[in-house]
Amino acid sequence: NATVILGAHNILAPETTQQVRGVVRYHPHPEYDPDTVSNDIMLLKARRSRSGSAGRAGLWATLNDYVKTIPLPKTSSDLPTGTKCSIAGWGMIDNDQATNRLFETKVSIYSRRKCIRFYPHLSTGMVCAGSFHELRDSSQGDSGGPLVCKKVAQGIVSFGHNSPPGVYTRISNYLPWIKKIMKK
Repeated sequence: NATVILGAHNILAPETTQQVRGVVRYHPHPEYDPDTVSNDIMLLKARRSRSGSAGRAGLWATLNDYVKTIPLPKTSSDLPTGTKCSIAGWGMIDNDQATNRLFETKVSIYSRRKCIRFYPHLSTGMVCAGSFHELRDSSQGDSGGPLVCKKVAQGIVSFGHNSPPGVYTRISNYLPWIKKIMKK
């Protein structure tokens, strides 16, 4: 059974900001292909809190300075090349060392044409981002983390070659599926 930790900064230390929830339902995309990593998206339904746990009893999450919602894209159009975004995660850092603290960095969206040079099998449900000049990118262990552009969740860390650009699941491509699952 998986758990979701909201409001975490250090994943190895209990923090008063953390809200821990069990997962009661998994919704992998029905067309996920592990060979091509197409449709690399899954929605989780968290268990409501119990009394005595962080947050008020009966809630999926208590919104505060450490736990917030983030808007989804409004349209399915591609992000403009060069759009500045942020990524965050607990993946590998310098010298391939894992970290227990949350790291964030800035990346830019690559054109689809340029990205296909790195990843010939890029699908419409994928987008590339990175910072080629500063060698900034998501890393091993960041999978599932956010790609946030202009305060909107635009992507999910999917895969890469250990150097920019990385490939992200393009959330806007999955809006109808996300809305369908959320209505259940």
